[in-house]
Amino acid sequence: MGTVCIAGLGMIGGSLAAALKQSGYDARITALVRSTETGKRGQELGFIDDFSTDAADVIADADIVMLAVPMLSMREQLTAIKPYLQPSAIITDAGSVKAPFIEDARAVLDDLSRVVPGHPIAGREKTGVDAADAELYQGKRVLLTPLPETDEAATRTIGTLWESAGAHVETLDPEHHDRVLAATSHLPHVLAFSLVDLLARLQESEEIFRYSAGGLKDFTRIASSDPIMWRDVCLTNREALLQAMDKLDEHLKALRHAIDVQDGDTLEDSFRRARDARDKHVC
Repeated sequence: MGTVCIAGLGMIGGSLAAALKQSGYDARITALVRSTETGKRGQELGFIDDFSTDAADVIADADIVMLAVPMLSMREQLTAIKPYLQPSAIITDAGSVKAPFIEDARAVLDDLSRVVPGHPIAGREKTGVDAADAELYQGKRVLLTPLPETDEAATRTIGTLWESAGAHVETLDPEHHDRVLAATSHLPHVLAFSLVDLLARLQESEEIFRYSAGGLKDFTRIASSDPIMWRDVCLTNREALLQAMDKLDEHLKALRHAIDVQDGDTLEDSFRRARDARDKHVC
């Protein structure tokens, strides 16, 4: 039996701990947490065996260290755990952007052969350990983006970890990952946050939210997500996200023009393509 230490016991890290416990994964599960209250709650829920707010207490025994913290905290976390890492320990993460995490790992760690960046394509708008769910990763994709230096056995170990949580594991180039996720995940979150912020600032905001239909609720659900986490995602995937936003801006301007000149054919064609694409690829 080995030890998996999860640094950051929020919804993502807590769900992984819960899933591993539920699956009978052969490891002791510990957590590095910022607050004793979070650690105690994780124990009460049966997600972890032990915890500490001090890296020295839990990292030295860890065979796998999972970093489940906001993107702009990754380098600080790597620096904090580095003195206590076993030479054989595998370091992985659950961050939404891969290139910055790899840059942080290169800046802090001396040996990258045991670094396996990863990203579970799963989540919910709720935060904290109480939002954790052992079923969160069932049937979901987890993308691993190993470095050229990464040992293949380390990648397989992390793949097995996620498969034990119920996920389907794939590998992807880090830069390609960040471009794709900018369009499919990061841009939608920016849109949801932006729309709700705009509506909240309007003079008629109370009436707007009171009389809103289900479509607004469905579209803006993800605006309930953690602002700190998504602030970090936007700033760390800046270039790819800006490119996606520019493309959307061009498309919106074309639709605006079609509405302005009453070009119904263009609107219908665009809406039909969108419906067909979503029905084919999403539903």
